[in-house]
Amino acid sequence: MRDYELTFIVRILPSDEEVNQAIDQVISFIELGDNGVVKNVDRKIFGRRRLAYQIGGQREGHYVLIRAAIQADHIHELETELKLFDPVLRYLLVREEGEVKQPA
Repeated sequence: MRDYELTFIVRILPSDEEVNQAIDQVISFIELGDNGVVKNVDRKIFGRRRLAYQIGGQREGHYVLIRAAIQADHIHELETELKLFDPVLRYLLVREEGEVKQPA
């Protein structure tokens, strides 16, 4: 597994509970079938912000940062899920620098 940072923007939803459900769904995409382990979820570091430009009719969004260890062969499937998941407006998945952890 390698360490990744996933930053994504959740569209403005009618309630905070729905936003949290969308974030929990993204976490489940990462952890699907023991392919990833979420280390840290930061829902409030950026919070609700105005977007630089309109995306899908939205002018604001909730920014979320997740740090996770993910299997390399799961990345493509994860990105596909994120692209198809309607509450996510945009995402950026970046591999953190450092050592590659070998399986035990």
